[in-house]
Amino acid sequence: MDIPKKNWVVVDVDVLPEVIIKTLMVKRLLANREEKSSSAACRRIGISRSAFYKYRDSVFIYEEQMNQHIFTVYLLLHDKSGVLSGVLATLYAAQANIMTVNQSIPVDGAATVTVSFRLDDASQVRPLCDELKQLTGVVDVRMLSGS
Repeated sequence: MDIPKKNWVVVDVDVLPEVIIKTLMVKRLLANREEKSSSAACRRIGISRSAFYKYRDSVFIYEEQMNQHIFTVYLLLHDKSGVLSGVLATLYAAQANIMTVNQSIPVDGAATVTVSFRLDDASQVRPLCDELKQLTGVVDVRMLSGS
C-alpha cells in the first residue's frame, strides 16, 4: 500500500518510539515557556537537539477539540504592500472564517502574523497552508494548532 505524503495519522502514544514522545514533551515545555531554549528543554527531557529538530515539525499532540475545526497558522511575511491582503484573500477564497489576525511590527523587512480561522472541511487545511506558502511575499507558514 502506498501512503501519500503529507497525510496525518493518529497513533496511540503507547506504540510510539521514545524519541517521538520526548520531542512532544520538549515542544510542550517550549510552548508553555517552562524552558527558555530548545537546548535547555532537550537537556531537561533527555533528548538530543538533533533528534528534536528532526521531528519537531512533524509531530503534534492531538487535541480533543479537533472536531471544532479551528486552526491557527503562523506566517512570516515580507514587509511589502499587499502581502497580508493576499493571505487574507486566499483564506477567504477557501471559505475560512477568520477569527483573529495578529501581526508584529516588521523587523529586518519581515513581520510575523498569526491567523486563527474556522474551516468546515479540516482536510483542506494542509492544502491551504501549501497554497499560502506559494504566495509572493510569504516566507514561511506553520500550523500552530488545529482543534
